[in-house]
Amino acid sequence: MKILLTGSTGYIGRRLLPVLVGAGHQVVCLVRDQRRFDWEDFTEDFLQHVTVIEGDLNQTSELPTIPVDIDAAYYLIHSMSSTNPDFTSLESESAQNFVALVNQTQAQQIIYLSGIVNDEDLSDHLLSRKNVEDILATAKAPLTVLRAAIIIGSGSASFEIIRDLVEKLPVMIAPKWLKTRCQPIGIRNVIEYLQGVLHKPETYNQTFDIGGTEILSYHQMLYGFARMRGLKRWIITVPVLTPKLSSLWLVFVTSTTYSLARSLVNSMKNEVICHDQRIRSIVPTRLLSYEEALQLAFDKISQKNVVSSWKDSISLSTMDKHFLNNTFVPEHGVFTDHRQIEFTNDRAQVVENIWRIGGNRGWYFGNWMWRIRGIMDKMVGGVGLRRGRRSDTDLKAGDALDFWRVLVADKPNGRLLLYAEMKLPGEAWLEFKVKQNGDKHVLVQTATYRPLGLWGRLYWYSVLPFHGLIFPKMAQRIVTNI
Repeated sequence: MKILLTGSTGYIGRRLLPVLVGAGHQVVCLVRDQRRFDWEDFTEDFLQHVTVIEGDLNQTSELPTIPVDIDAAYYLIHSMSSTNPDFTSLESESAQNFVALVNQTQAQQIIYLSGIVNDEDLSDHLLSRKNVEDILATAKAPLTVLRAAIIIGSGSASFEIIRDLVEKLPVMIAPKWLKTRCQPIGIRNVIEYLQGVLHKPETYNQTFDIGGTEILSYHQMLYGFARMRGLKRWIITVPVLTPKLSSLWLVFVTSTTYSLARSLVNSMKNEVICHDQRIRSIVPTRLLSYEEALQLAFDKISQKNVVSSWKDSISLSTMDKHFLNNTFVPEHGVFTDHRQIEFTNDRAQVVENIWRIGGNRGWYFGNWMWRIRGIMDKMVGGVGLRRGRRSDTDLKAGDALDFWRVLVADKPNGRLLLYAEMKLPGEAWLEFKVKQNGDKHVLVQTATYRPLGLWGRLYWYSVLPFHGLIFPKMAQRIVTNI
């Protein structure tokens, strides 16, 4: 079959694509920027089964031409993390444009991953999901909707937020919404269901709730995580935490952004549990318990095999969708901090040190200063340092890296280029290059800052003493930390 896959660079799509190709399908991936597609992760034989088409479903003028002989289409786009307050209109426009595209093909099925919407008083985001379902149902092709609750897997937003809360806070003062019930499902089961409903007529024009084996409160989920990790934790629920305060609390304690925290908190008032089990007979699979899903997530983390992460979503970024255009680092009207160190150590190891920067390993020098800068960024609504990184060893263009975004990750040539996503009165880049100089190698480390107005210039001079302390030591330790 030939399948149209949207969201192939997102959390779910990155995991579904190899499964579809492995099942023998030809997959057409619709992406907003082809440079974000994981070209380097796939073999030449794999890519023979994949076609990548660039187009933005929120820009009617940028809609691409889709092959007519599409058999089925997956719609895996949502704006839960969007900072745009009018996300409902964005999701509606995207869904309408998707329907217009698919109607031009021979598609016999549309598959949409939505959220469980069984409550009456739904949050804005769950209402928007339901609205998208209604729009997709107007397409000529039959619609299959899978409604999931919380998805547990390495790199998922729910898993990372639970992890941050439990591992960082021995005592939690939490809102009353922690008593709301939900039915978490493992990411492995989600992918199995997405593949399992493909080309099954009994799923056409049908909606299914999908969940794991247990119905748990958020309170029980936090305690279950603590028990698995061998941690003693105490949770005190209070009625005085408003949704806004609860969202701010999540922002400062976890790696989430305010927009995502607000969406999660507002949705926690709704019970998200399965009201029917029909999907289990149509797509038989062994459902994972909550603790099994957690264990699989930690297995992937320990194996350094986190395929995708919610933190890499560009909707979480302060940059627009064309962020990779910033790979050109300006040379005029900028301030720079340039460090160059010759070394005779193993080149491959130095490149590996560059590729392990940030996240759990830190920045090689002055980590406490980096942490303070991250806290300051959080206080003014920035992303801070808590995003960490998807993998301790792997980087690719588009990855989040603390409060940076990876623009170029050219490991064979030893070049890593980062773009700042912290709140700044200007723009900033941090670049590492490993070059050859005779019989020696050279690490070239360059911080570039393009100020915006007077405040931008004052900012540069205010942080200059810290740069003079941090950057030389950072470069030196990158080449000596063997």
